[in-house]
Amino acid sequence: MQPTTVQILATVLFLLAVIHTFAVKRFAHWAHQYPQGSIPENFLHFLAETEVVFGLWAAALFAGMAVVNRSVESAVDYIEGLNFTEPKFVLVVMVVAATRPVVLLAEGILNGIARQLPLPAGLAFYATALAVGPLLGSLITEPAAMTLLAIVLKRRYFDQQISQRLAYATLGLLFVNVSIGGTLTHFAAPPVLMVAKTWGWTT
Repeated sequence: MQPTTVQILATVLFLLAVIHTFAVKRFAHWAHQYPQGSIPENFLHFLAETEVVFGLWAAALFAGMAVVNRSVESAVDYIEGLNFTEPKFVLVVMVVAATRPVVLLAEGILNGIARQLPLPAGLAFYATALAVGPLLGSLITEPAAMTLLAIVLKRRYFDQQISQRLAYATLGLLFVNVSIGGTLTHFAAPPVLMVAKTWGWTT
């Protein structure tokens, strides 16, 4: 099956969006080379905002679809035909998971478990957060568990000026563990739902 022009365009723009994501620090560096308040400085600072990256390239995709199809209406129809229920749900649970009461509750639970381990307090909490914490992915969805545990680990370790290598290794291990922990229930791991029908999995 040959990919359509729009599919090729979407793939290219997605790749550019990923590259842009990793280049935001470079844009911020370039922005500082211009006078404060100038148009180039403001524009480069805008490009350096991680939050706008995918929105910016999504707008480029919309414009590209309109050009390829020679119709703005077709691009609008495509957008209106999408179902944003799941992304909205994920956004809500991530926001709730990042609130102070939820973070403190999770930290308290992990602390209680960590105290039962015959390890130094710091190491016990670290091991608990990376081993037990990811199981939350099956209860509050994987994105929420990642958000919650990342905040907890930041408060406990990242803010203590640990080595950059350990910080990245911790985040990598956290993401892998949460991805595994989120597969214990059928609703918490969107990637599982994507392949469940194809692979004949049932709940």
